[in-house]
Amino acid sequence: MTRALCGLYAITDRDLMGNDLLARAERAIAGGARLLQYRDKSTDMRRREQEATALAQLCQQQDVCFIINDDPALALKVHADGVHLGQSDPDIVSARHTLGADKIIGITCHGSLKKALIAEKAGADYVAFGRFFPSQTKPDAALAGIDILQQAARKLSIPIVAIGGITPENSGALLEAGADMLAVIHGIFGTPDIRQAAAAFARLFD
Repeated sequence: MTRALCGLYAITDRDLMGNDLLARAERAIAGGARLLQYRDKSTDMRRREQEATALAQLCQQQDVCFIINDDPALALKVHADGVHLGQSDPDIVSARHTLGADKIIGITCHGSLKKALIAEKAGADYVAFGRFFPSQTKPDAALAGIDILQQAARKLSIPIVAIGGITPENSGALLEAGADMLAVIHGIFGTPDIRQAAAAFARLFD
């Protein structure tokens, strides 16, 4: 995996994207998303595999990093670039055993530098902190202070993702504090013009 882990990290949402998943993802990529995560919590495995396969092909064509949320087996099956894990998902060592050495493994660490340090030691390729602002996807998630990004940037050698209620207007402080990637759901897919919204985020990395 040679693509740099930096830039706009778009995350899919079935409620926002519906049956127009592929076309909406394509618009986000056209706007400048450098990573795309397929996030679907349903139990419809057939549909999830079909959608993940189509998105994997799209991302490969566009040279965009494709990540599967929570499911190392699905990531392996559709030849995704990697998997993103939560704290309650399969552990990093198990995921690495499933996926192999060359795949990306990211993990959510909320507001905990300790969890991030443990994750890096276990072989994570990036860590995600948040939520930093009011979030429509996880409104009850604990708030993380921007200082966690500063601490992580000093202590970690792997890339850092910021997530949670992020907009182009509030992103600057996160990037200045040390975020390498901005993970966004509603700020892209909940807007009338997905490509334009993605482009507004992408310009922050120019």
